[in-house]
This record gives sequence, structure tokens and C-alpha cells, in this order.
Amino acid sequence: MSTNLIPVDTILRQATPQICPAAQLAICHCGELLWSRAYGWLDPETRARPAQQQTRFDLASVTKLFVATTFMRLVEAGLVTLEQPVVTVLPAFTGLRPIQPYENPLQSGDFVRIGDATGTVDAGQVTFRHLLTHTAGLPAWRPLFRQADALAARRMAVETFFAYPLGEALVYSDIGLILLGMAVEQLTGQHLADAVSSQVLAPLALTDTSYLPLGATYDSVTVAPTEFCQWRQRRVVAEVHDENAARLGGVSGHAGLFATATDVARFGQIFLEQGNPLLQPATVRAMTQLQAHAGNTRRGLGFLLWSPDPEASSNPFSAQTFGHTGFTGTSLWIDPARALVVALLTNEVYHGRSNRGIAPLRVAVHQAIVLAIDASH
Repeated sequence: MSTNLIPVDTILRQATPQICPAAQLAICHCGELLWSRAYGWLDPETRARPAQQQTRFDLASVTKLFVATTFMRLVEAGLVTLEQPVVTVLPAFTGLRPIQPYENPLQSGDFVRIGDATGTVDAGQVTFRHLLTHTAGLPAWRPLFRQADALAARRMAVETFFAYPLGEALVYSDIGLILLGMAVEQLTGQHLADAVSSQVLAPLALTDTSYLPLGATYDSVTVAPTEFCQWRQRRVVAEVHDENAARLGGVSGHAGLFATATDVARFGQIFLEQGNPLLQPATVRAMTQLQAHAGNTRRGLGFLLWSPDPEASSNPFSAQTFGHTGFTGTSLWIDPARALVVALLTNEVYHGRSNRGIAPLRVAVHQAIVLAIDASH
């Protein structure tokens, strides 16, 4: 029986350009690319320049999966261990540091406090496992973009205060993945973009996936634009949307990769194939099994795991599902029970950061895919 994906197609056609100007969807099922289509326009106001399958989207935090995979390759190579203190690779990440509220990334002038803890945290006790499970005590975010240059921004990340006692909460932290990316550079002696390319992108022949370092020249025609940035005072095109990643030069452990949905789905497929050809099966199991949880939030190593929250984008899939979302409107979900990989890339943040429609759109698309897959069996 063939798979009827017309309802999925209809949802995305109706979503562009109202919810997101452009979108790409790639679906792999049982190891085969079942669906790969693009929707919408790169110039939504004039409905010019239709999105193509080769259009690249800013992955935002889906970048974290590629960087975590790069790091786990270094673990397998014996260059580092999960239980190793971060200070052994980043010597400046050391010393007793205060616990205090951190700046709210979505509300200028507001601060976020985690619980009522006070006192200090010994940065030297933080391990790479803590970074990968988002239990390191680190703040979710710091305004690195306000620093004068990339060097100062890196220093701010390495010298940050803490938000809660080590291991006593789960706070999704860009800072933790920024540090992980810096550690990859130290361990490999390569720029992070080169390390991710040599460890992940090149072996998988993901030729449409790369960082776009600031200052270089790119064909902006092939990249979906994102938000009008208040900090940069222009619409962002062929440049990372995330301000902190931009201040870090466009290349960071938490954001910065651009890709097509088919490339992202091909990356996701290796986790259904026991890591072949990048990772050992035991590494994949560790990355995709429960390592930390708080409420409905469940995490592996780098990966976000299935959530029982019906509004979570993973919820329509099986309870074994793992993946990640990105702030720009991107996501990758891998459902082992259905041998299914779904990469949905959009530039939904084009319309700004308030009244966003990406969360219900993801759920609707995923529900329609699951119905179609299940009905075909």
C-alpha cells in the first residue's frame, strides 16, 4: 500500500507564507527517502523566488546535534571522556563562581532565577556529560553579542556565573553547547566549522550543509532569509540569525549551520542504522536514551527525547523518539518504532519572535505524517 502524504502537503501549502514564508520537508521511511519537497517563497511579500529543494535554511539549535555527534566521535577516538572535567580542555573554565539570575533572552531587562539557590559552584567539577545533558548549572543564555568582538564573547562564555547548583536541575543552555564547541576546537586543533565538516559532514557527503562564517561571500539567493534583526538593523540573509552566534563569527556549538531538509534527514538516518558510518551502536544508545529529566522534558546526550506533552512537536511520534528543534523554525525527529526520520525546516522567525505559529504547525505536520505512515501498513 502506498503512503498518502497529500494531507501533509496541504498543511504546508496552507502554512506558506502566512505562518512561515518558506519550508522544506524531507521524510525517510525504512531507509528510503519517501518525500522531499519545498514550499513557499524567499520573497514572501512579492511571492517571488520559490523555495527550492536546494534552498538552505538556518538550522539554529538543530546545529547542536551535529556538534554533539562531532564530540562523541572524539570520545570514541579516545581523545576525551564524558566524565572528564571541562577544565581539563578549557583551562579558563575553573574556580568558584556565584549562582545568580541570568538575563532573559526574550525580554530585555528581565532576569530568570532558577529556584531559590544561592552560593557558589565549582566550575572545575563540571563534566562534558553535564554539558550534553544540560545539567551543568549554567544559565540558559548570556548576552554575548553585546561584547566588543568574538574573543570577548568567548571569554564571557568561559567565565560565566552559574544559575543553579551543579546537577540539581535541567536548564537547556546555549552556553553549555558553546563551551562544547570550544572544547572540540581544542581537542582537534581545528576551527569548529572544519571539525564538524571532517567528522560529520564529509563522511556523510552532506554537501548542502555548512556554517556560513561572517565576512565571507555567499550566494544569498540560495538561503532562506530570517528575521529583521533589531541589533543589526537589517533583515538577516545568509548570516546566522542567532545574535550570540553572529558575535562569535557565525560558527558556534549552539547555532550556525545551514542545510537542506534532505541533508538533515540523511544525518538523522544514521541514528536508525546504529550510527553507521559515524558512531558505534553503544554511543547511539547513550545519546538517545534517558540521561536527565525534569517534568515533561527528557534528555539524552545532545538529543531531546519524546515528550508526553501533547503540544510538544515530538508527541505524535512513538515514545522512543528523539530529535531537536531550532528557534528559527527547524526540527529533526527520529522515530525508531516506525523507522521514520522527519526533517522540517522553515524560516518561521521571519515574521518575528511574538505570536509564533511554528509549534502547532510542527504538531499538525507530524500528526499527518504518522497517520499516513500507519495507514500504509
